[in-house]
Amino acid sequence: MKGPLFYSKILLFGEYGIIKDSKGLSIPYNFYNGALKRDENPTEEAKESNESLKRFATYLKGLDKDLVIFNINKLQDDVDSGMYFDSSIPQGYGVGSSGALVAAIYDKYASDKITVLENLTREKLLKLKTIFSEMESFFHGKSSGLDPLNSYLSLPILINSKDNIEATGIPSQKAEGKGAVFLLDSGIVGETAPMVSIFMENMKNEGFRSMLKDQFIKHTDACVDDFLKGDMKSLFKNTKQLSKVVLNNFKPMIPVQFHELWKKGLDTNDYYLKLCGSGGGGYILGFTENIDKAREALIGQKLEVVYNF
Repeated sequence: MKGPLFYSKILLFGEYGIIKDSKGLSIPYNFYNGALKRDENPTEEAKESNESLKRFATYLKGLDKDLVIFNINKLQDDVDSGMYFDSSIPQGYGVGSSGALVAAIYDKYASDKITVLENLTREKLLKLKTIFSEMESFFHGKSSGLDPLNSYLSLPILINSKDNIEATGIPSQKAEGKGAVFLLDSGIVGETAPMVSIFMENMKNEGFRSMLKDQFIKHTDACVDDFLKGDMKSLFKNTKQLSKVVLNNFKPMIPVQFHELWKKGLDTNDYYLKLCGSGGGGYILGFTENIDKAREALIGQKLEVVYNF
C-alpha cells in the first residue's frame, strides 16, 4: 500500500505576522514529500510514526462532527495493521512536516471531503483551513491550518488576512536568473511551540506591538505585493528592511551562530536572511539578487535554491 504524495511548503512571507493579520504567501516545495504506507518489515522510524498515528487517530475521534467526519474505523484498522507516514520532510525545519501528514489523513479518511478539482471558493478554502487548523493543533498546540492547506492543494496560497485567503499564481521561474530564494540549513531542529510562546509573551509589550504593526507587517505586506507583481527591485528593498526588523526584534528566534551572518548580509547587500517558519532552528530563508555572490559569501553553509528569478 502506498498513498498519494503530499509535499512540503515554504512560507515565503508572513511568519508571526499572519497571527496578527499581516499578508502571507506560502508556496509548495516539491523537493520533500510524504505518503501513507504499509510495509511487511517496518523500520524503527516506521514503528515510531505508527505509534504517533495511533495517538492522532484517538485525537481525531474527538473533533467536532459538524466540522468534519472521518471514517475512524477504517483509519483505526489501517493504523492497527501498521500504517505509517513515510516522509522525507525534515521535522522541526519550518517546511511543514506535520502539514503533509494532516493533508494525507484528510485526503484518505474524511467523508464529504472538499477536493482540489472543485471550484475552490473562499468559503471552501476557509472551511478547509479551519478543519486543518483543528487537526494540526494535535502537533503544535495552536495551528493556523495553512501548512496542510498548502500541502493538500499543492498551490501557492495568498493570505490577505485571517478570513481572506485565495489560491494564487506566482511569477514563473527564470532558470537562468541570478536572483534567488534559498534555504540555509541551521543544523538544529527548531520547535514551534516555545518560539510562539516567546512571541506571545512579547506581544504583551506595547513597544513590540507597535513595531509589529508599523514595521514588520508593513514590510511583510509590501514584500508579498512586490513578489506577486514581479517587482524585484522593490522586493529587495523591502526584504532588506524586513531582515533588519527581524534581526533587531526577533533575536531569540535566530540561532546564535547566524547573528553575524545575518548582519553581514545587511552590510554587504549580497543576500538578506529571514525566518522560515517559527525559527529557533531548522531552515533560514535567504533572498539574493546574485546567487553566485551569495554562495561565495556563505561558503561553508549548506545552501539550497528553491526559486530563481
